[in-house]
Amino acid sequence: MMIVKLHSQRLQTLDEIRHFLSGADPLDFKVPSRNDAYQWIEDALRQLCYKRLGKADKDLVRDYLSKVSGFSRAQITRLIQQFRETGKIRDHRGKPANAFSRHYQDADVRLLAEVDTLHGTLSGPATRKLCERAFLVFGDTRFERLVRISNGHLYNLRHSTGYQRRRRSVDKTRPSPVRIGERRKPFPDGRPGFLRVDSIHQGDLDGIKGLYHINAVDEATQMQVIVCVERISERYLLPALEQMLEAFPFVIHNFHTDNGSEYINHRVADLLEKLRIEFTKSRSRQTNDNTLVESKNGSTVRKHLGYEHIPGRFAQQVNAFTVNVLSPYLNFHRPCFFPEEIIDAKGKNRKRYPYTNLMTPYRQRPERRVHTACGWQVRTGFRAACRPRPKA
Repeated sequence: MMIVKLHSQRLQTLDEIRHFLSGADPLDFKVPSRNDAYQWIEDALRQLCYKRLGKADKDLVRDYLSKVSGFSRAQITRLIQQFRETGKIRDHRGKPANAFSRHYQDADVRLLAEVDTLHGTLSGPATRKLCERAFLVFGDTRFERLVRISNGHLYNLRHSTGYQRRRRSVDKTRPSPVRIGERRKPFPDGRPGFLRVDSIHQGDLDGIKGLYHINAVDEATQMQVIVCVERISERYLLPALEQMLEAFPFVIHNFHTDNGSEYINHRVADLLEKLRIEFTKSRSRQTNDNTLVESKNGSTVRKHLGYEHIPGRFAQQVNAFTVNVLSPYLNFHRPCFFPEEIIDAKGKNRKRYPYTNLMTPYRQRPERRVHTACGWQVRTGFRAACRPRPKA
């Protein structure tokens, strides 16, 4: 109480209190404990003759007591009511009438934490059996209460504050499943319209973000469209995807990407759903699911645009180059190898790349031929898909 008196001894009148509440005279006040605060409030009410004050002055005293003590105005009102009725302020809080007695003490919690540390946090039944053996077999009286503990109460003790202070287990981050896209490899079966899509970052320099390339390659025809964006965000990505999809000369049936968040989101999924395009994503630990576009990243994008940093503010100029110059060159003038599938005697599908199948993506591709044990089997490819429909 000496600390309270030292800090509040110069506030003796209502004018001094009013001056203090205005903020012109700050008060460095600290209450040691709740009982000391109650005693100080009682002394202040008695010193200021609270019962004889007017309504405005009583509100002023309430604000003063609330600001200095840190109690809420409602709590100050209850304490003042107690002072008016009894002339004193006491802490009447006590043990609840219907409180349950605590069976497992702090020593039991410490003992459980010790057992879990030694045995590596076993399951509930296994830990109960350890406590039972310690008491019944080895005669350790410390486990007398833990012998009869239930599985549920054992886990309650493990989640208690006392247990967590002595032993805290940290689990690895558990990935949450994302219900966007189907995790599988697409099978175009020689039909165009099955795109493999990937992003390429043009590097950062001195904290300045580089631009991004969106590379899309059709699996059957190897037709390729490259667009450029300033940032991988919805504001820039969605218009770029629409521009990319419109650049292909055939209907898009499938859109396959890796598991990057720039594609695995609801905005891109809604766009593809609106266009009735199937959305698939690569499987875990299956490195060949998106190898076509990955190989094109190095052989076309990196070869012509390099690895050097290009600031994002040049995205519009670079996009004009990739759409109007680079993509037409790749589709009309750059030859590509097209595979020829061979099914061996064991039934395994093997691919060969003969020189005769070296052609540009724009050239009408011949029928897809698969050599089987019974001879050559012809499968319809890009030529039939792009063949104009006969007039009625």
